[in-house]
Amino acid sequence: MLKRITNTEITLLIIHIVIGFFATFSTFSKLYNIVIVAAGFFILLRTKNRNEEAFMLASYLVGAEVFLRMTGGSVVYEIGKYGVALFLILGMFFGNEKKTAPVSYIFYVMLLFLGIILTEVPFGESIRKAIVFNLSGPILLGICSVYFYHKKIAISTLLNALKYMTLPIISMVSFMYLRTPDLSELVFGTDANFYTSGGFGPNQVATILGLGIFIITVFLFLKAKLTGYLYLDAIILIYFTYRGLLTFSRGGILTGIIAIMLFLGFMFLYNNFTRKAVLKYSGLIFLFTVGIWIYTSGITGGMINNRYLGKNAIGGQKDITSGRGKILSLQLQNFYDSPIFGIGVGNGKYSREALDIKIALASHNEISRLLEEHGLIGVIILIILFTPPLFHIRKSSNFQRAFLTSFLLFWFLTISHSAMRVAFPSFIYALSLIVITDDE
Repeated sequence: MLKRITNTEITLLIIHIVIGFFATFSTFSKLYNIVIVAAGFFILLRTKNRNEEAFMLASYLVGAEVFLRMTGGSVVYEIGKYGVALFLILGMFFGNEKKTAPVSYIFYVMLLFLGIILTEVPFGESIRKAIVFNLSGPILLGICSVYFYHKKIAISTLLNALKYMTLPIISMVSFMYLRTPDLSELVFGTDANFYTSGGFGPNQVATILGLGIFIITVFLFLKAKLTGYLYLDAIILIYFTYRGLLTFSRGGILTGIIAIMLFLGFMFLYNNFTRKAVLKYSGLIFLFTVGIWIYTSGITGGMINNRYLGKNAIGGQKDITSGRGKILSLQLQNFYDSPIFGIGVGNGKYSREALDIKIALASHNEISRLLEEHGLIGVIILIILFTPPLFHIRKSSNFQRAFLTSFLLFWFLTISHSAMRVAFPSFIYALSLIVITDDE
């Protein structure tokens, strides 16, 4: 069923551009959310996950999550994580492939729950919300990892999943275009810009746009047409990059660029054909990037230059980490003070709240959060997370490494600047565990 839909690329493109328009009506966006989950559930019931429908549906929802939040369409705020978990659990339940769950990831989830024991929240705060906010992403990572652990995925199936992931990002960009005021009327500074991010958090928006930039670049390099037309794919890539820069949120865009460099690096090592292609495309990418940057700099009055250089609007140097460095030092101090079991899940935010400091209180770095709130158990968790994918990548070919290392890097850099606010880092981490095979 999904294969037939996937083959109508240009139709899907038009539909998702139109979805971006109708999402300006919040009722439609909520209906869209319900349809994704309900239709996905019934598709899995009917197909029994014979053709990796769970993978496709989960990929689509990963790409749609920020768009749903942006448009007020999320039935519940964490619907992206819950929906992805539902699809993959159903996929495991219905699937013909029977395998033993990897012990390391079961143990990982059990260790996460130990941090709840020490959780204490101030009077009037919800302990449930504190736990869900901090652990829903890590637990989803465990579920995704169990599903994808050493799972054989044909390259065409992987590309189809990445295509599904990109479609709702196109809807998001369509919506952003409609919701952004006339740029000539905006006064640009050097802070993350909500006006050019669809009225939603620029950090999350840039994270998903960075993902879209990476996916389209991969498609162009492999000449696997996303829309059915390479030139149209290139135009979408250019516009994604432009809109990503306009968010003034650096982390997601830089992560996408670094992942592209890593992907091309391993493709360069793969064989003579891909080596020549990398040399050819690297020059084109550089020229287009410079052109987009110059154009965006002109639109923003040079403020985009200051933003990426860590300067304020008048050119003075400011904290290039936007307060994250201060949070990191406080987290490490809490780790030193409570090294065994940490300070408890969700308590990091409240410990900083008590200090009355003028920075964002919630952690933006999942690694330092694990150390702060889980202590030495957090160290064990990190060892568990890094060991399986690195050993798996070591045994893979350079073609496989191009994908697997990019996925792992996406996870690591995303959780380092945006924690696990969305389902994407959990899902992309798990993709670093798959075994990519040739098409039969």
